[in-house]
Amino acid sequence: MSESTTICEQQDLIINSGICASVKGQQIALFYLPKESPQVYAIGNWDPIGKANVLSRGIVGDINERLVVASPLYKQHFDLITGECLEDSEVNVPVYAVELVDNKVVLSL
Repeated sequence: MSESTTICEQQDLIINSGICASVKGQQIALFYLPKESPQVYAIGNWDPIGKANVLSRGIVGDINERLVVASPLYKQHFDLITGECLEDSEVNVPVYAVELVDNKVVLSL
């Protein structure tokens, strides 16, 4: 059973970029892409290749119509929907259900 938690306000998000939120001891990278549907994406902030909590600082974009974030360390790309690393399909990061509800960012764990 998943538990929903309000983690911030929409105004706390940065358009076309990421922020980090701490939720129950886990670092979550949140990305606000207002021209996409859905508009908000959440993945684990831990880069399993670079071994650091940095994914929220990565650059977002798309590769072959897949929304991705590029790790700021070694530049691997992680799919914002599946968590898969495009350069190494055996590596992935957790993906979390997130949505905007009445201008609040609600995350399900």
